[in-house]
Amino acid sequence: MNQSPSHLVALAGNPNTGKSTVFNKLTGLRQHTGNWPGKTVLLAQGSYSYHGHTYQICDLPGTYSLLASSPEEEVARDFLCSEKPRVTVVVVDATSLERNLHLVLQILQLTPHVILCLNLMDEAQRRGIRLDLHGLEDELGVPIIPTTATTGDGLPALKDAIARMANGTLRSHPQPLEIDPEDPCASLYKHAEQIADRVVLTSEQGCVLTERLDRVVTSRLLSLPVMLGFLASVLWITIVGANYPSELLAGLFSRAEDLLTALFMQIGSPSWLHGALILGMFRGLAWVVSVMLPPMAIFFPLFTLLEDFGYLPRLAFNLDRLFQKAGAHGKQSLTMAMGLGCNAAGVIAARIIDSPREQLLAILTNSFVPCNGRFPMLIVMGTIVAGTVAGVQGGSLSAAFVVLGALLISVLATLVVSKLLTSTLLRGEPSFFILELPPYRRPQIRTVLVRSFLDRTLTVLWRAVIVAAPCGLVTWILANVTVFDSTLFAHLSLWLDPLGRIMGLDGMILLGFLLGLPANEIVIPIIFMGYLSQGTLMEVQGLAAIRDILLDNGWTYVTALNFMVFTLFHWPCATTLLTIKKETRSLKWTLASALLPTTLGVIICTILTKIVSVIGV
Repeated sequence: MNQSPSHLVALAGNPNTGKSTVFNKLTGLRQHTGNWPGKTVLLAQGSYSYHGHTYQICDLPGTYSLLASSPEEEVARDFLCSEKPRVTVVVVDATSLERNLHLVLQILQLTPHVILCLNLMDEAQRRGIRLDLHGLEDELGVPIIPTTATTGDGLPALKDAIARMANGTLRSHPQPLEIDPEDPCASLYKHAEQIADRVVLTSEQGCVLTERLDRVVTSRLLSLPVMLGFLASVLWITIVGANYPSELLAGLFSRAEDLLTALFMQIGSPSWLHGALILGMFRGLAWVVSVMLPPMAIFFPLFTLLEDFGYLPRLAFNLDRLFQKAGAHGKQSLTMAMGLGCNAAGVIAARIIDSPREQLLAILTNSFVPCNGRFPMLIVMGTIVAGTVAGVQGGSLSAAFVVLGALLISVLATLVVSKLLTSTLLRGEPSFFILELPPYRRPQIRTVLVRSFLDRTLTVLWRAVIVAAPCGLVTWILANVTVFDSTLFAHLSLWLDPLGRIMGLDGMILLGFLLGLPANEIVIPIIFMGYLSQGTLMEVQGLAAIRDILLDNGWTYVTALNFMVFTLFHWPCATTLLTIKKETRSLKWTLASALLPTTLGVIICTILTKIVSVIGV
């Protein structure tokens, strides 16, 4: 059946109103993103079909107003003015009606075709907030649809209202407002306050859960211990839980390799082809999956649960004071938190900072925090440092504290380098911003598990796999092609060895980092393929076997510690570098973003090695 021409629908609202959830529920998987012309602000777009009609939904950036004081506000306003959507759905937080109504009233000054989606009705009910919906509808003159987007309640009614307004059977009649031409913003705030006073019949009494928790989570005295406790718990659970599935996957890949080897022998394949494809590509791929997948499959869901619960904005709030003292924008703490997932995503997130100087600062320092590709490396090496190489007893708990220490060092380095840059190359006065702390919400465990596994774990793993296989092949070639009685791998590692020794590492480790430029996930497999005979990755069963291989190749606790330091501080991966080049449009700043962490890593490793050699520990 042929469908009628599509209708354009804009989705607007404050941040933290559940607007993205509404968008995802309406459009499902029929989504894509793109930049507004001339801007770096991303717009999510999607579509859905309803009663034979197609509706194109544009999810405008979350904003508190349309005064065009930021790129997001400018894009939202320009879209409504120039694109003239057939329907504008404003998603409003039912628990914070007064604050949200200011944006609603601004939008009604631009277009009358407005539907108010009163979301988070379940939270309003839990918090004892009762609203006069008919009174609110009369006050604004627009249709009101109460929803709970997380459960889908009210969304069928929202689709029906959109369809009726698009075909003209449902109309809005915004009430005229008396606006002071000298201060229109204050007038709208006053009207929003008056409307809220009339339609909010009962409000929450006493101290709700959010207020109680925030007394602890955001207090000056307890915020840091709570933050460290959360991070240490996540890391400990990750380390404890990753061992067994890692060994299981390694055993499965070992059996698969035996079957593939038997198949190659049966068809009479030459040994070089078996070596390149099985001992090179397949073993490199098997290493990445068996060692990297279990930590990611545990760490990312736990981290996403904290995000869904509402803790990450508190983390940014607690760090905001430190970034202000470093001369940076408070929103840099948010981009840093995004960098924990992926440095490239953290670089893109710097767009939320209005000041070009402070945006550049956030971009240059984002790779100082470990991304999801480096966390498994830190977990593996931290476990070895704590449990065996350093001779520390305590197992997984000690390993969690080692990795937590590495994370704190990365945050400290971000602050120190930010202060140095704002005192030298990037001088200027820091700007200020308003950070909203959303209420704590019960995490949607099923949604979180699916989203974190599909959007983070599998995405990162797939990126690692597509580069691990060809890099495994290249590494096998380097380790098996002989020139002047030595392999190419040996020549390259020998050439890098003097610098590596100065840093408390060796040439093979530095070569692994260099060849791992496409993705950090493949650094350890490359190093092991260089260490082991004939450049092939032998069957490595668990962390004990990894420890034995490292010790056999001259590793000490100093080597392991310096490896962790250089894991934290070296050039970003190729994806992040390309993202930086695109965002800054400058080769100079792209090179600077690679040299800054690398220089710091070389200096720290060299100093640490020198100190150990002097005191003789």
